[in-house]
Amino acid sequence: MTVLTVDPVSCRVEDFRDAVEWLRAGRIVAFPTDTFYGLAVDPASSPAVRDLFRLKGRQAEVAVPLIASSLSQVESLGVPWTAAMKTLARTFWPGPVSLICEAPAGISPGVHGGAGTVAIRVPDHRVARTLADAWGAPITATSANRSGEPAVQSAEALTFLAADAAVLVVDGGMTPGGAPSTIVDARGETPVLVRAGAIAWNRVLESIQG
Repeated sequence: MTVLTVDPVSCRVEDFRDAVEWLRAGRIVAFPTDTFYGLAVDPASSPAVRDLFRLKGRQAEVAVPLIASSLSQVESLGVPWTAAMKTLARTFWPGPVSLICEAPAGISPGVHGGAGTVAIRVPDHRVARTLADAWGAPITATSANRSGEPAVQSAEALTFLAADAAVLVVDGGMTPGGAPSTIVDARGETPVLVRAGAIAWNRVLESIQG
């Protein structure tokens, strides 16, 4: 693997030129988020998505989530966005709430395992947001580990990537760890808890009910 070290407090878009070129070439980038390290590829590239699944040993029907730099970047995808989804985004982003939305046009079906929907959020981590900003669109953010193994909080712990020349690791220091994001489907009249996580379900409901 190749390592790119960035400052998690003051990093800028221009610091991610190499990472963007890596993604553009269809390769994999590991990077820190507000929970653990994640793996990014261009979600529109089917070969890159296949390589990501192969690296993780992930079953093809298990979808991977996306992250974005901002709410406006998510809205630029042009997918349907309900009032409840907007409320949740404005309340909890950047932060650990992922929202289920229709898969954007052009995204590889491999990202969502044929389900037609994806989970997306804006993370509360400058490195993760700036990488998505530098790329110019949402990127994948599945945990940087082999399926079934623990997620990791540091670049040094990514030992399973050490011999993989196709991976660039963005070292932004330690991540907080903790619970994964809460996943919510708020596309319909009644919000549905898809996965319990860092934000309690009662807080999600209270934010929608006002």
